[in-house]
Amino acid sequence: MELTEENKKKIQNIIHEHQFGHALEYLMEHTRQGIRLSKRGLDDYGKACTSRIGGDPDLPPQVEWPQDSEGKPMTFLAQLQLGDLAQYDDSSLLPVSGMLYFFIGVDEPAYNIEHRVLFLQEDQIVDARRRPSPELTTLEEEYTGYHVEARASLEPPNYAYVDDEQVEDDEHDFEAYEELCFQLSGSDSDDLAVIFGYPATQHGDCEYEAALMMLTGKEYTYSPEAAMQQITAHFGGSSERAEQEIRDTLLLLAIDSDDEVGFCWWDAGELQFYIRKEDLLAGNFAHTYCSLYSS
Repeated sequence: MELTEENKKKIQNIIHEHQFGHALEYLMEHTRQGIRLSKRGLDDYGKACTSRIGGDPDLPPQVEWPQDSEGKPMTFLAQLQLGDLAQYDDSSLLPVSGMLYFFIGVDEPAYNIEHRVLFLQEDQIVDARRRPSPELTTLEEEYTGYHVEARASLEPPNYAYVDDEQVEDDEHDFEAYEELCFQLSGSDSDDLAVIFGYPATQHGDCEYEAALMMLTGKEYTYSPEAAMQQITAHFGGSSERAEQEIRDTLLLLAIDSDDEVGFCWWDAGELQFYIRKEDLLAGNFAHTYCSLYSS
């Protein structure tokens, strides 16, 4: 997505400050406009339909609690007030009002995790109230609810996605690049989740896995080349359309492990939800993908 003029200037200023001019063109092209969500204290549930991670959701009485394929209640993870997020969505991708809810089934295996993302429009949440989770949900855990606040962020390629040759030179090692990344993203110790950033991974191929599953339902074999062949076939042999699809596979939400909330994705990993840009712009959250990364 095209950077706003303000973000272009911000990147230029930070790169100039850190003397990373050699990587300016690369970072202008590959830095993503994201939204960071940070913990801002325990949620006392005094107000319904605020952005919250963990705890209980605020649901209208007519909305049924999502269940997995075996009829077991899924575990609630997060709810996001889209009206509050809209001012930080520099790419203008999210709906400008309403609520998003994230629920998950059993988190094993680490790919194609059963889940639900619910989107309720503003007029559907008028009578939404706190609803305690069923006594036993899929993860068999009770998480502590935290109020979260959003802010716009710049998300440069992380260690799995970055081209080392573009950012390192005789005077700048990878540690210097990481410091630059902290400045660009405005990293905060209370950061808990990110929207539209880069997923945590080892190989930089998460979009191939997600796109392949969402488009074809076929299992990823850890080969981007094989995935591209299958996606290309799905689009009638158009490699250009397949490449665009990878670019348009977006990180809808990545939730980090957090001791205070009680989240621990395997070995302190990250839970990730993906969506196709086409579906996101249409307000269609019925067709998403969920996986997790753990070292």
